[in-house]
Amino acid sequence: MFFKKKKVEVVKYDTDHKEPIIKASICNGEQVAGFRDIHTGAFEEIMFIRNINDLKEFKKRYGITGDIKKIY
Repeated sequence: MFFKKKKVEVVKYDTDHKEPIIKASICNGEQVAGFRDIHTGAFEEIMFIRNINDLKEFKKRYGITGDIKKIY
């Protein structure tokens, strides 16, 4: 039996008002990926980043190319 790899559906986000951000803790190194509102600075958490594969999944799901800014 052959198994097909699930295709990840790309979710659109408002690129005019939001930017992808990795929010990292200085104390314990935990990282959370999400979107920050450019105008208000409000952060919307999307997923916990445990390793590089989680980061790749986040970028693939939202169609993000290039580096993501990290804030502490």
